[in-house]
Amino acid sequence: MSSVRPSRWSSSRAHPRPRRLGPGDRLFLTVVVGIPLLALLVFVWLPALASIGLSFTGWDGLTLSDIRWVGLDNYHQILTNYPPFWPAVRHNVVWLLFTALLPTPFGVFLAYQLDRRIRFSRVYQTAIFTPMVLSLAVVGFIWEIIYNPDTGLLDGALGHHIDWLGDPHLNLWAVLVASGWRHTGYIMILYLAGLKGVDPALKEAAALDGANGRQTFMRVVLPALKPVNIIVLVVTVMESLRAFDIVYVLGGGTGSKPGMELLSLLITDNIIGESSHIGYGSALAVILLLVSLAAIGAFLVQTFRKEDQ
Repeated sequence: MSSVRPSRWSSSRAHPRPRRLGPGDRLFLTVVVGIPLLALLVFVWLPALASIGLSFTGWDGLTLSDIRWVGLDNYHQILTNYPPFWPAVRHNVVWLLFTALLPTPFGVFLAYQLDRRIRFSRVYQTAIFTPMVLSLAVVGFIWEIIYNPDTGLLDGALGHHIDWLGDPHLNLWAVLVASGWRHTGYIMILYLAGLKGVDPALKEAAALDGANGRQTFMRVVLPALKPVNIIVLVVTVMESLRAFDIVYVLGGGTGSKPGMELLSLLITDNIIGESSHIGYGSALAVILLLVSLAAIGAFLVQTFRKEDQ
């Protein structure tokens, strides 16, 4: 019995040689991958590392020769002898709790209702998500008109003259309502997109077991949205800790207005304010970075630990 020797053509078809990248391919990869990496390095990592280094120095931002090493003195002064710092920390915590307990659950509730395909759901989605299309600065200008004590819509509807943005007992809550108005639409869209990807068989199985709509969502659907839950948590923490635009607009462009102190505004005041304290502002930025990483890291560690168990 004679054996048939495979031809060179069949061997090359079974084991094709890897295609070498030509000059055009290398140029394309360099542009697509290299430019974003370079931008990330220049605009994110280098400023972050520079801020960490400058936080241990005293510098007025004029000439590099004026930089002097002060060690941990900036941190010591912030923690012990900087009156706006602890109110700003407290307000950031209040902002985080408010955003996590009111706008975020309300956005989940709206997503759950709209996922049930009620009438005019597209109209509701558009109306609720519209504030998210606007920048926080524009949202601030809109709510500044609403809160205006002389011609504002809110005081006109209530029939009372209330200085919403001037009263230190009210101004933070007024800003939180404005921020929550925008944040709700963002959370709604995130969860609505996640709900579209949930396997319908899970809902059918829960219904066969006798679970109602609320039980199905809380015990079956919501745990299945774990990736979305992590994204929402990270977004909520970051939005709360780096809040700046809307507070800057509604607060009149100052970071030390009584009742509206936030870490992000204190950083801005110290770095680009009338008297620049680059080292001081950098130390505040590092503190804000550490707080953000601690909050997000603690949740992620706890979440993945439960998953491993």
